[in-house]
Amino acid sequence: MPRGDKSKYTDKQKRKAEHIEQSYEARGVPEQEAEARAWATVNKQSGGGERPGGSGRGKSATAKRADRKDSADRAAQARQGHSPNRGSARGRAGARSTSLSDMTRDELIAKAREKDIRGRSKMRKAELIEALGR
Repeated sequence: MPRGDKSKYTDKQKRKAEHIEQSYEARGVPEQEAEARAWATVNKQSGGGERPGGSGRGKSATAKRADRKDSADRAAQARQGHSPNRGSARGRAGARSTSLSDMTRDELIAKAREKDIRGRSKMRKAELIEALGR
């Protein structure tokens, strides 16, 4: 199938892409960009064309449902002002990693205080991590 060929997509997938494209255009996105985003969304949700020979036929219903939910969650976050381009490695505002090595020394001191670890104020970060890991 040549790149850009939509023959392996169902009518429902084509209607969905058209609707998404119109939505983007209504928000001021250029026509070509809106079309590209629309088909990217359809591909994300269905895994590709669902007709015989299309790349989306092997995707389970559960996987498709999970992708739709993920896409909807990201859209809701974008509407609330969260950047869609924030990588998971950067973390979310308010949410902290539970890994000791990701914590600052002051955070480790606070944890050590909760566990009543002796000598914590004189320990280096690596020593605090070791003491808290026991």
